[in-house]
Amino acid sequence: MASPKLRYAIAWEAARLLYDHEESEYYRAKLKAARRVQKSWVKPADLPSNAEIRDQVQMMARLHEGDVGHSQRLHKMRLRALWWMRQLQAFHPYLIGSVLTGHVRDGSDIDIHVFASNPQSILMHVEETGSGCQMERKRVRKDGEERVFTHIHLRDEFPVELTVYHPSLIGHRFRSSITGKAIERASLPQLQRLIELEHGQGIDQQDHALEEAECQVDRFQLYESLLWPLENVKQNLKYHPEGDALYHSLQVFEHARDEMPYDEDFLLAALLHDVGKAIDPQDHVAAGLEALDGFIQPRTAWLIEHHMLAHQLRDRTLGARARRRLVEHPWHDDLVTLSDADRLGRQQGVQVDDVGDALDYIRSLETMFG
Repeated sequence: MASPKLRYAIAWEAARLLYDHEESEYYRAKLKAARRVQKSWVKPADLPSNAEIRDQVQMMARLHEGDVGHSQRLHKMRLRALWWMRQLQAFHPYLIGSVLTGHVRDGSDIDIHVFASNPQSILMHVEETGSGCQMERKRVRKDGEERVFTHIHLRDEFPVELTVYHPSLIGHRFRSSITGKAIERASLPQLQRLIELEHGQGIDQQDHALEEAECQVDRFQLYESLLWPLENVKQNLKYHPEGDALYHSLQVFEHARDEMPYDEDFLLAALLHDVGKAIDPQDHVAAGLEALDGFIQPRTAWLIEHHMLAHQLRDRTLGARARRRLVEHPWHDDLVTLSDADRLGRQQGVQVDDVGDALDYIRSLETMFG
């Protein structure tokens, strides 16, 4: 294969690996793509640059999402970046990456540089906003030396990654691993100006859009706030030898995912079926449905509402009329499957995902299927 054609083929395959989330780093995607395309050693001169791969990723995004969808996603992500930068003003935030340059795709992060001598201060500040977050220290070998980078990952409408640097580096111009040039970055006023120029939305309109967004409750944040208190709900060991209600709920979710991995309504019913136990243990079904009202679909609500009756149905302790009503209902089979998962989710010492991972999986279904 001629060098230009080989270079293009590797760039396209690497872009596909990145777009489909099979790889997250340009370097690894490039090497894997070269092995797949050439099936032998490739000269370094024939390998595409990171910038060439990025352009192919962008082309794929426009191909799959269309120009209008891409523009809307970029606008929403820039507004969300603006909101976070306002929350983090004390830490001198700068927006970098694809949201700034416009090269966003499905699954792109909002990347922000922040500066603090103690990363814990940023972590505490983020937690005060009510958002879930996780700190990660990553060891990277760059420019011949090994360095440790501190990242804070935020669970939000779009994934947000904060990279924390010491305040002495506020004026430092970092170099891009894609272009090798000084990295593009935007301060809060510069981002406001960018949104005004590229999206025709003045600062007053931006303020209004952010105020409207703040009034809208993120359903995943609501789910998380209802799930964590279950950790303190200790259950009758005769029926629940596994222990607390959160551990049980996460086990039920795992079994439900094995049965119906792409059914969001069903998975939410499995994960949230007992949230009312931390609100009103005497009537946890009604309490849970009241807390979730407006944030789940009718099928999810029906499954939660009837999950206790499903146990009676299985034990043959349910009255004939109620039994006939359930058996004849179109969601009866789903209810039986949920009941099976509920009974299986009572094991001691089994490994389960944490709350954030479970919600991230369900959130990914929303992206996957629109």
